[in-house]
Amino acid sequence: MGLGKTGLSCVRYLAEKQRSFKVMDTRENPPGIDELRASFPDIPVHLGGLNVDWLQEADELILSPGIALATPEIAKAVNNGAEAIGDIELFCRDVDKPVVAITGSNGKSTVTTLLGEMAKEAGLNVAVGGNIGTPALELLERTDVDLYILELSSFQLETTHTLRAAAATVLNVSPDHMDRYDSMMDYHKAKQRIYRGCKHAVYNKQDALTVPLLPEATAATAFTSGKPDLHDYGLIEDDEGTWLCKGVERLSNTAAMKLPGRHNQVNALAALALGDSVGIPMVSMLDALSRFTGLSHRCQWVAEKDGVVWINDSKATNVGASVAAIEGLGETLTGKIVLIAGGDGKGADFNQLKQPLQKYGREVVLMGRDAADIEIAVSEVIPVQFAEDLAAAIARAYEVSESGDAVLLAPACASFDMFNSFEQRGDVYTALVRERLA
Repeated sequence: MGLGKTGLSCVRYLAEKQRSFKVMDTRENPPGIDELRASFPDIPVHLGGLNVDWLQEADELILSPGIALATPEIAKAVNNGAEAIGDIELFCRDVDKPVVAITGSNGKSTVTTLLGEMAKEAGLNVAVGGNIGTPALELLERTDVDLYILELSSFQLETTHTLRAAAATVLNVSPDHMDRYDSMMDYHKAKQRIYRGCKHAVYNKQDALTVPLLPEATAATAFTSGKPDLHDYGLIEDDEGTWLCKGVERLSNTAAMKLPGRHNQVNALAALALGDSVGIPMVSMLDALSRFTGLSHRCQWVAEKDGVVWINDSKATNVGASVAAIEGLGETLTGKIVLIAGGDGKGADFNQLKQPLQKYGREVVLMGRDAADIEIAVSEVIPVQFAEDLAAAIARAYEVSESGDAVLLAPACASFDMFNSFEQRGDVYTALVRERLA
């Protein structure tokens, strides 16, 4: 159920296994339909809604992550005995090498990609994918893999039952997808599924919702932005700067990192803890970290002029990600942050932006559908301006910023009211900023 990149990977996998299956999508013209019809003309396809008869006849429903288990027709089929799984569960049933599994409201793509680079540096044949890049089932097509590293969303975890990762982490939990979950507790429960049967759990000491609900016999390592306990990972400050540490051992000065912001220092600690738990040598991990410049649209350096640095964090599609960017960047600046935010807030509570903006912000420039809701949340603590589009927002930020400041696109909202994707939003921002500063 559900085509697109993930659905097509399921089709190819099931066809290869010579399983009997049908394909359904509620959209009239879903992405991938032309390829499906060309490559698999004999597979029955139903488009433009749910075929209730097919659902009632099925032994197994393989759901794309965007399809909720709570959908009444699916819930009814499950009650009638069908099993609901996803592509990650199919992957788990087939995989025969160690898997590192990474989830969290924010930072998971950075940690997943960074850990992949660390494994490559150590000479391992590593396959990275899941919720980013290559669908998990396509990774199984390779025969030379030593280690799989998967980014997993809460949606994917809902339909995953037999993961049993060599190492698993929930990096953090902040309100997201509240249009899908009834409560934060439901969202928390979905994230916790990543720890089921894992050999080594890695969690965030500063976020109680990441602590694994597992038997005490399961090995566990914590990371923190504070001073670490003996076998955990954390930061220690001294006259020479801030150090990434394991217990009392100083591993590397953060000045050697190209990733900006305190939140990325914490992401680096999480990656080191995961890599350490599956035996990746520390020297290889630190070498890879020193060269890693981060991912596009995730606190990505765009330009610097007149002492003002411009940062693209278009991937900050929820409030937690925006807060992490403001705090992470704010701690490293001599000046203040001019924040560009707004878009489709998906019912989020913007009050969490208040405190970090009061501490680190100079002005907020707002655009998009939920701009007024953000203004209500933050206008007591920081000046607010409205802009009709991204070009106008950049013009205002250019006008108000001062030497030592950062202009930060961290919208705290999805992009779909104004753009096709967060990537397009970030690309437009990057192009407009470079044009303005040229």
